[in-house]
Amino acid sequence: MDNTTIIIIAAIAGILVGFIIAKVLEKGKAGKTISSAKREASSILKEAQKEGESIKKDKIFQAKEKFLELKAEHEKVIINKDKKIAEAEKRTRDKESQISNELAKGKRLNEQLETKIKDTEHKQDIFNKKQAEVEKLHKSQVQQLEVISGLSAEEAKSQLLESLKATAKTDAMAYLQTTLEEAKLTAQQEARKIVINTIQRIGTEEAVENCVSVFNLESDDVKGRIIGREGRNIRAIEAATGVEIIVDDTPEAIILSCFDSVRREIARLSLHRLVTDGRIHPARIEEIVKKTEKQINEEIVEIGKRTVIDLGIHGLHPELIKAVGRMKYRSSYGQNLLQHSREVAKLCGVMAAELGLNPKIAKRAGLLHDIGKVPNTEVEVETPHAILGMQWAEKFGEKKEVCNAIGAHHDEIEMTTLISPIVQVCDAISGARPGARRQVLDSYIQRLKDLEDVAFGFSGVQKAYAIQAGRELRVIVESEKVNDDKAAELSFEISQKIQTDMTYPGQVKVTVIRETRSVNVAK
Repeated sequence: MDNTTIIIIAAIAGILVGFIIAKVLEKGKAGKTISSAKREASSILKEAQKEGESIKKDKIFQAKEKFLELKAEHEKVIINKDKKIAEAEKRTRDKESQISNELAKGKRLNEQLETKIKDTEHKQDIFNKKQAEVEKLHKSQVQQLEVISGLSAEEAKSQLLESLKATAKTDAMAYLQTTLEEAKLTAQQEARKIVINTIQRIGTEEAVENCVSVFNLESDDVKGRIIGREGRNIRAIEAATGVEIIVDDTPEAIILSCFDSVRREIARLSLHRLVTDGRIHPARIEEIVKKTEKQINEEIVEIGKRTVIDLGIHGLHPELIKAVGRMKYRSSYGQNLLQHSREVAKLCGVMAAELGLNPKIAKRAGLLHDIGKVPNTEVEVETPHAILGMQWAEKFGEKKEVCNAIGAHHDEIEMTTLISPIVQVCDAISGARPGARRQVLDSYIQRLKDLEDVAFGFSGVQKAYAIQAGRELRVIVESEKVNDDKAAELSFEISQKIQTDMTYPGQVKVTVIRETRSVNVAK
């Protein structure tokens, strides 16, 4: 055996010995570790048992405390319930006693009622017996009276009723006449006071609007330039504005004729600009007319705004403001429409204040009452201006009072508010004052004659005079044919005849005069 083999064997033997020694050492070390672990585990178990005991004691203590708290709360609830039960029992006993008292009281009342019923029945029997006796006595007396008077009861009764009817009718007519006279006097005095106060507080100019405007020139040389070659300039102006231009022998003047005041004003301003500028030809004419139309439209809106601000009217729709502005270029029987509407608005405000109504609503209705006279289309012209104005007001959100006043100021619809008659009266005041409107003399005279003819159509009329510009008709009757009662009836019939058969502005007062004269001559 060589050395190498011996060395390998020795090495293997050494490794085995070392492995055995290591195992032995490891086993000893593991034993020590196990023993120490057992000691630690026992100590941990002891500590855990101690902590468990302490926790157990705490939990038991907490449970006892919780039990005591719940017990105390339960006892409180039971006590409260006992109190409520006791109170309910007390209330029940009180109600029972009250009910028993009420029953006893009802029993007493029932007994009293029965007693009264018996007494009433007894008295009724006595009354019936006495009534039968009275009827017997009455019949016997009636029979005695019939024998004495020679008339039956029915005949006497009819004669008495006729006498009473005549007396009652006479007394009633006298009382009615007195009451009517007092009511008329009081109403007329108050109405006169309000109307006079209103008129006195309004001062307006007297103005007449025509259908022509006069355009003044610096010299007659300008007329030829306005006419143009073969009249082309004047034809262009007429075509652009819709206004008839009359060039005659009047020195330094041209007449503009058109029923529409707006178109007439556009033509006047356009001519003024053309003459001032000096360039007058068809193209320039069309340009100037368009600019002038725009300017007039802006001016219309501005006029409407100024008007509503001056009158203290707020919240008016822009379209209604524009309609108010267009009134400046419209006229009614020669009276400027805007001036008339402003005047009516002021009159309505004053009269409404006197009557204790809202003056702002009255002013609003007075200003807008004639907006239907400035229609935008030809179709609207066919609608009565009061109805058209009411439709516009409803369309643009005006109140019902204002709409009704606009539509009813010519009795087109029924009046439903107190503002409506105020607007109607103020419209009549503004239109009927002297110089406010222009009428043809012949038609005015014919209207007065027709008024007098209406009066002469009744029997007993001796004379009739239309005075106060046709606003009053005085009728003189024959005293022998017409008595006082008939005079009052005749006044009413004549007023109704005028109202149904004639057309007139404002109101017509009918006064019937019955005069009795006794004449003797001393010789």
